[in-house]
Amino acid sequence: MKNVNAKNLKRSGDKGSVERETNLSEHDGDIMTLAKKEVISVPPTKSISGTAKIMIEHEFRRIPVTDPGSGKLLGIVTSMDILNFLGGGDKYNIIKYKCDDNYLSAINEPVKEIMTRGPITMNHKSNIRETVKAMVDNHVGAMPIVDKDEKLVGIVTERDFALALAGVLTDELVQDFMTTDVITVTPGTSIDYVTKFMVRNSFRRLPIVSEDEDIPDRTPEKLRGIVTSNDILKFFVDKKLFSQMTSINASEILEDFKISEIMSKGAKTVEPLTRLGEFSELLKNFNIGGVPVVKNEQVVGIITERDILKAINSS
Repeated sequence: MKNVNAKNLKRSGDKGSVERETNLSEHDGDIMTLAKKEVISVPPTKSISGTAKIMIEHEFRRIPVTDPGSGKLLGIVTSMDILNFLGGGDKYNIIKYKCDDNYLSAINEPVKEIMTRGPITMNHKSNIRETVKAMVDNHVGAMPIVDKDEKLVGIVTERDFALALAGVLTDELVQDFMTTDVITVTPGTSIDYVTKFMVRNSFRRLPIVSEDEDIPDRTPEKLRGIVTSNDILKFFVDKKLFSQMTSINASEILEDFKISEIMSKGAKTVEPLTRLGEFSELLKNFNIGGVPVVKNEQVVGIITERDILKAINSS
């Protein structure tokens, strides 16, 4: 990316902090050099199931909702919003109360019912640094870009920043930005349980671990794979589970399937002393958003695109 210069980075003595000679662009409008300008969106009347299919088809974790006439941004919906709706989160009330527990009716409700209305946005004249700060401060993974008429003209995501900085962040280490309080589940856990757990804890991915089958109860748990919110959503679409939701609810369907059936086996990993630039390259090469951090074959942390964004913001 032309507007980021991250040469000659130096580490300070405090864990997690870095002294940088970093110059993130602060020129008005420079965010548009990084943002995607051809943005796929859906109208507010698009069904929830139809929106899910579009997201999986394009490998989106989120999709803007716009007015089809004016192009104005009305909201945004994420894979976690849809899992919240299906997995017993607060959006499940749409199914329970509005649709009388009729899942088939509920999944054909318009997406406006579960979208986040009035999402935080940046103006098309915003710069890169203020956009990064806004995303970190508001804990969002994407920032829609609008013009003076509130028309959607672009979108920038955590991934855009992570990929732009692949190979650039030279001195920062994974161990200084990773999350160390890692929650894991085992391969035999039901998809229903994992879905609800992820929704209630706002986790977009979970490492899957189990003990060594050859030496049970004597070895620490080892990494077996990883599952993401999009993996679960893709499972719904690929298995055509939406069409089965007549009198059967999502929980009853998902109780019959184990997370081992959809987890990514042989998950990519990094070690604590891996440099952030190398981690960014890994995200780019394998089209993933985060990986477990392992040491001596044990999971000691997890690091994601959002951590890259935090590293940039702290410069």
